[in-house]
Amino acid sequence: MTYEEIKANSAINTYITRADESLVALGFTEHSFAHVTRVAETAGYILSELGYSEHDVELAKIAGYMHDLGNLVNRIDHSQSGAVMAFRILDNMNMPPEDIATIVTAIGNHDEGTGVPVNAVSAALILADKSDVRRSRVRNSDISAFDIHDRVNYSVKKSKLKINEEHTIVKLKLEIDTRYGSIMDYFEIFLGRMVMCRKAAEKLGLQFRLIINEQQLI
Repeated sequence: MTYEEIKANSAINTYITRADESLVALGFTEHSFAHVTRVAETAGYILSELGYSEHDVELAKIAGYMHDLGNLVNRIDHSQSGAVMAFRILDNMNMPPEDIATIVTAIGNHDEGTGVPVNAVSAALILADKSDVRRSRVRNSDISAFDIHDRVNYSVKKSKLKINEEHTIVKLKLEIDTRYGSIMDYFEIFLGRMVMCRKAAEKLGLQFRLIINEQQLI
């Protein structure tokens, strides 16, 4: 089972679309194909850069693409419901149980409320998901009506997750326009996510660094 096969699966893509429709109704930022594709590719980059097998890279990319399916059920506990959905889908596609287990574990542990980076794939998924902060995820076109999540995402002009050449540090570099959201705003809503990123990095033998406007904050 490959990442490209998962991306081409019409049922999975329908669930991603409908899950994002629910989040539109709730006023959340974009969680559709742009997000899940970016998360998949970033998770794959992390494990590939660290020398993991192509098979592990594929599993990370599949987990990244499918990680937000649970929003179809409810935003609350979406990591667990998404893991159950992924299990049923992948089992019906005859994926080997050991691969299903890895993907389901990663999806079920990606949210900061209850998630723990229990293996390399889950750690890569956490880092990839929590680093996707960008202006294009904001759907509200009325800046005067932004809530704090809109302000923070809209303020991020550039974001990049990069592992250094020595494979000792993973850096999340953000360029923030403080006219729309302050660095304090970022920490107010993302501190839990950054702590989770630190734990995920440690699982991969890395140190996590957060750099905002060229200043190292973590």
